[in-house]
Amino acid sequence: MANTFKNKQSVNVGTSTVSMYTVPSSTTTTLIGLTLANVSGASITATVAVTDTSASTTANIIKNAPIPVGSSLVAVGGDQKVVLETGDILKITASSSNAVDAVVSYMEQT
Repeated sequence: MANTFKNKQSVNVGTSTVSMYTVPSSTTTTLIGLTLANVSGASITATVAVTDTSASTTANIIKNAPIPVGSSLVAVGGDQKVVLETGDILKITASSSNAVDAVVSYMEQT
């Protein structure tokens, strides 16, 4: 099995949910870091969720978490890891338009 470290960015995330990452077929992914930066001129909230497509459910990692002006929020990192299976989707939403830049670091195992 091959392990490959990667990262992905989503910029100017707003009130429409963004599917930031979908696990490819025949792959297991471990999220090792997820940082959300407030790029707006006001305090905002952000929600990070994972859709488990095999179970047809969506669970929040954080919901309406406050991010002050000029600050960031580490939703995944340090001791916390999140394992995703084939087809699972990482989703992000912000409380206002063009408010969040997000960077996720992960390892894909194929």
